[in-house]
Amino acid sequence: MRQIETKNAVGHILCHDITEIVKGVTKKARFRKGHIVKEEDIPVLLKLGKDRLYVWEQTEGMIHENEAAEYLKEITINDNIRASECKEGKIDLFAEIDGLLKVDIEKLLVVNSSDEMMIATRHNNMPVKAGDKLLGTRIIPLVIEESKMIEVKEKVGDSPILKLLPFKKLNAGVVTTGNEVYHKRIEDTFTPVIIDKLKAYNIEVVEHEISDDNPENISAKIKAILKKGVDLLICTGGMSVDPDDKTPAAIKSVADRIISYGAPVLPGAMFMLAYTSEGLPIMGLPGCVMYCKRTVFDLILPRVAAGDPVTKEEISTLGHGGLCLECEDCTYPECSFGKGA
Repeated sequence: MRQIETKNAVGHILCHDITEIVKGVTKKARFRKGHIVKEEDIPVLLKLGKDRLYVWEQTEGMIHENEAAEYLKEITINDNIRASECKEGKIDLFAEIDGLLKVDIEKLLVVNSSDEMMIATRHNNMPVKAGDKLLGTRIIPLVIEESKMIEVKEKVGDSPILKLLPFKKLNAGVVTTGNEVYHKRIEDTFTPVIIDKLKAYNIEVVEHEISDDNPENISAKIKAILKKGVDLLICTGGMSVDPDDKTPAAIKSVADRIISYGAPVLPGAMFMLAYTSEGLPIMGLPGCVMYCKRTVFDLILPRVAAGDPVTKEEISTLGHGGLCLECEDCTYPECSFGKGA
């Protein structure tokens, strides 16, 4: 840092904020630390009483915070994402589409374990809307060694820290199970809930079958819908351990891979996820999905809607943060539910 006359400051970088005070009108920073002085700034600075300024003295190997911030942008930005203008060493990233946010947590830790820089993101696997802020970056000091930025970029590699997977337009099939519905003893109030949930992700229910509690009949209904070419299949009802609950057995008879029967999430412990040999997801939904505002279905559905396969390990990690508080005024996804993993 060195002191120079303001009239000679064009092109130099301020090392301190310069405040403008107008009695009864304003008191704010007219020029921020890190600002690069322009020709038109000189008269303004002189009117603010600044005949001399402290500016950054160029040192070989050191770069300005704004230049360093561009490194962080390069290792985070990806398709379907836009960046804000760089200001005071800060860059924010925003969603350009509705989609599923994927964060490479290990690479994020690489950056945040390094000195003098930071990245803060939204949670991994969150559904986001176009225009939502996804990430904020910041270079901590005014200047930083360029070698630090190069090292971090090399550690992160060619694959950016963020991905934003678009939600796909999918067709779904639903198999409603239960003797009470099949024999029309009660009205099917489960399927309308599923239709509404899917609609929020641009998924349309194009096939719907109702089956009794015979597992062979449930399997036959599932196979019949799969042959018609849907993108995903949902079975409702019959998911607990009661003697008449046969849906899990029916799904197992049809699926190629059972990811999980049971999830460490409340509501939704009796959830089932499986995939066919072609990778088509089959979900068995417990009764809580019908009457609870948020359940495990809300955590898995965005993944399915984006065509993002879910693993057994990922299901297991949902236990941390998997307790929904069932608030009267639901604010999901802007709450702790599903945010631990």
